[in-house]
Amino acid sequence: MITKNDATKFWVISDTHLIADSLHDNGQAFSQMQKTSQGKDLYYQEVALRAFVKMALEKKPDAIIVTGDVTFNGERVSAQRFAEIFRPLKGKTKLLILPGNHDIFDGWAREFRGKKQYYAGQISPLFWKNIFSESYKDSFSEDDSSLAYSQKLNSNFLLIMLDSNIYESEESTSAPATHGQIGKKQLKWFEEQLKQAQQNSLHPLVFMHHNLYAHNPAVNKSYVLDNANEVRRLFARYGVKLVFSGHIHAQNILDPQVPTPTTEIVSSSFCSTDQGYGEVYIKKNQLTYHRHSFEMNPYLSDEETQDWTLTHFHDYLENIQLGSLAANLMQKDLKKYHNSLDLIRDMGKLFSQMNYNFFTGKNHISIAQLDKLHESETYKVLVKENPEVQLYLETLYDTSVHDNWNLKLKF
Repeated sequence: MITKNDATKFWVISDTHLIADSLHDNGQAFSQMQKTSQGKDLYYQEVALRAFVKMALEKKPDAIIVTGDVTFNGERVSAQRFAEIFRPLKGKTKLLILPGNHDIFDGWAREFRGKKQYYAGQISPLFWKNIFSESYKDSFSEDDSSLAYSQKLNSNFLLIMLDSNIYESEESTSAPATHGQIGKKQLKWFEEQLKQAQQNSLHPLVFMHHNLYAHNPAVNKSYVLDNANEVRRLFARYGVKLVFSGHIHAQNILDPQVPTPTTEIVSSSFCSTDQGYGEVYIKKNQLTYHRHSFEMNPYLSDEETQDWTLTHFHDYLENIQLGSLAANLMQKDLKKYHNSLDLIRDMGKLFSQMNYNFFTGKNHISIAQLDKLHESETYKVLVKENPEVQLYLETLYDTSVHDNWNLKLKF
């Protein structure tokens, strides 16, 4: 049991994608990887995570839960470095880790020296359990067929950490699988955990990397579990009220999808956008969730505060995100509209901003605002010249009364 208190607090982050500083020299090859990292920061994650740990030491959550993609591409050294960074929390805050699709036997694991990339040591399931042994220590149960396990939070709640990833049984040379599922043996173990929770009057809270629901109508392939329907039936049978996941790098909350009684909270990527993390308060049978944007300036060292990028980190992250999203799409429009550079810039800004708002969960606007956007010349030209993204763009904004940052549940 993590705490004996009925009133408890834990934090949730996802998709940290840490690549250890020791695996690169800031050279040409690594710089190119940063440019193609789809909005992720690769340079400063050790600093950011150290600062996050300092905040945890100050604010003392009972647990920090990471819903997968701990490493950039499954480098063993990166996982070891992650564990080292969080080691000061030992005995104070329980670190609960589960793997993502980039963590176990990822054939893309690399280190970067000068202009070249070299193979880096990968993470086996055994290495994973050894590196993050504190997560499994004193567990309520462990699944023999996967890296799934459960931990009692307190006398009222059971935390069930599922392994939704598909990976090889040995080191790989291929790309990591994006899609995921809960294997048959793990499903049996999962149902046993739900039965145990029911018999012991524990409320189950479930965590996994892949999603239970489609959080975007246009883009959800390989993000939602392959066997989501089977998993949802278990959720319905045992009345699971809440699941946390990651993978899509977007902050989003979906209410129960009939007949499944489960709300899903998807956390944005900690290494991009605005360093989002979720704070969960539980008092007896009431749970409150609030998403925060981590402000790391108070937790930087004196030397680190001399670095402009670190003291303006959210501006830096936003620029990475906006630039990476617009660049490829706008490149082909330059030929046709080379005399209208302002229009090209406006199209890029609009496309990027719409994406950014979705990823950070700030995508709720009024119908009037949405109509005005759709009638603008910039939007009309954008979808005319890029019809392949029209459906996607139409799914990014939500005009319903909804909150992606806050949630209250009673059990």
